[in-house]
Amino acid sequence: MHQKLIIDKISGILAATDAGYDAKLTAMLDQASRVFVAGAGRSGLVARFFAMRLMHGGYDVFVVGEIVTPSIRKGDLLIVISGSGETETMLAFTKKAKEQGANIALISTRDSSSLGDLADNLFRIGSPELFGKVVGMPMGTVFELSTLLFLEATISHIIHEKGIPEEEMRTRHANLE
Repeated sequence: MHQKLIIDKISGILAATDAGYDAKLTAMLDQASRVFVAGAGRSGLVARFFAMRLMHGGYDVFVVGEIVTPSIRKGDLLIVISGSGETETMLAFTKKAKEQGANIALISTRDSSSLGDLADNLFRIGSPELFGKVVGMPMGTVFELSTLLFLEATISHIIHEKGIPEEEMRTRHANLE
C-alpha cells in the first residue's frame, strides 16, 4: 500500500515536470568547463548521487563542501538543489559562484525564490500544489525522491544521446570499495 502511494505521488509530480528539462540541463552540463553540485540535508544526498552519475558519464564534477573541491570560476556550472529556494547555505554558495562568473542551475519546487532570482536556469519539479502534506511521506521526501528520479532520467538521456556504453561508465566506477 505505501509503495503504491509513493510511486503514484512521484509519478504525478514527474508528469507535471517539463519534459524538455533533461535536454536543457544536458546542454548546460555540456557547455560547462566543470560542474559543481550542492544541496543541504537530503537534497545534498541527491546532489551527491547525481555527481557520482555525472562522473560515470565523463563529466568533471565536484560536490560543494568536500575537502577536495576546487574553487569555482567563470565557465563552471553550479547546480543547486533546494525545494524552497531559500536555503541559507545554498544562497551563500550561489552568491559566491555568481560573483566568480559561474552559471547557476536551480532545481526547486518554486517558480520564485531568492535562489531562483540568482539562477540562470530554473528547473521546477512538479507544481507547487503537488507538494502539500502527504501522509507517510514527511518533510520534503516527495521533492527529494522526485528530484532523484528526474536527475537519474537526465543521466539516462545523456547516456542515450551520447551513446555512452555501460562498459565505459564502469571504467570510471570506484574500485576501492
